[in-house]
Formats: sequence, C-alpha cells, structure tokens
Amino acid sequence: MRKNTNLTPKQKQILDFVTSFYETHGYAPSLAEIARHFKKSVPTIHQYIEVLHRKGFLNKDKHLWRSITPQSNNTKVFLLGYIAAGKPIEPIENPEPIEVPAHIKLDKRNSYYALEVKGDSMMDMGILDNDIVLIRHQMTADNGDVIVGITEKGATLKVFKKRNGAVFLEPSNKNYPIIKPKELEIRGKLVGLIRNNL
Repeated sequence: MRKNTNLTPKQKQILDFVTSFYETHGYAPSLAEIARHFKKSVPTIHQYIEVLHRKGFLNKDKHLWRSITPQSNNTKVFLLGYIAAGKPIEPIENPEPIEVPAHIKLDKRNSYYALEVKGDSMMDMGILDNDIVLIRHQMTADNGDVIVGITEKGATLKVFKKRNGAVFLEPSNKNYPIIKPKELEIRGKLVGLIRNNL
C-alpha cells in the first residue's frame, strides 16, 4: 500500500506527535518538547513545523506560545498515478485517498484527482519532480491553463495555448520543446500543488 504522499515519514511522525499531545493535554506541545521527544534541535523542529504549516497540516501563531495545533481537514482526493512528459499516465494499482491541505479550497460540485509528477518540464512554474498535482476533471481549457492532456505521444502536464486556430502545449522549462499535438484530449486542469519533499 502506498503511504500518504503529502508527508515524509519524519514529517508524519512529528504531526502525529503534535496531534496526540494536543488530544491528550488539550494544548499544544512547545518546540522544546517536540525537540526533546525526537532528540532533535529546536531549529530543526522549527523547520519541520514551518513545512507542516505551509502544507496545511498545522495552525500556528508566531506571536503566541503553544500555538501549534492540528489542522482539521477532511478533504481527500485519489492519487491515481504518475504523469511525465510524453509518456502515458502510469496508474497506481490500488489508488489511495490523500489529504488536501486546508489552504487549497476545492469546490465540492466538481470532481478531482491527483497525479505525481515525474520530470522537470514545468519547473519554472514551481512544479517539481515528485510533486503532487491536484487536477479538476474537465474536458475543455482556456488559454494559459495548465492541463493534463493526452496526445498521440502520451500524457503530459503542460500550459494550454491557442494561437491562430492552432493548439500548442508549452513546457515551463526552456530545455523542453513546445508540443504541437495532432490529437489532444483534455483530461483536466491544474488547481493545486502539494510539495512532496523537504
């Protein structure tokens, strides 16, 4: 079974400790208490807390002591597979739901899925290798949308451009060529990104 890809094992351990401490005591652990528990330095723990906060798993107020609290968030989408330039989507045998960070708001009226990015063709847009992209299922796109497109050469995540009646799929990395597909089926639009490394 696939682990929760939102978090590294160490991030999950720290989140689980904060959650358990909060549920047991009714207040948050201090950075020093977390550091003591994991035998890490306070600055190291602070970095982990910042990442968990950025990913939407923890609330915190830098002006208050013991302000680190678990973020309640029940939104989940299924991670269906991997996407890389010019290759078919590689499905995961048993897709599992992953939690969507609270700062990413999904409209319940639409359907969504997630894919893990392989490669760096969109790196200038901040989409990196191993990141998780959240995709709203739709079959149309506007100029400038980042889409999951199926071309005659396979699936890809690119910027949809239309000029003079012609369709182009543009990478966000100058080392990759612009794709001029003969056939294109739009499978969805990028609506969110979950960083999958620390």
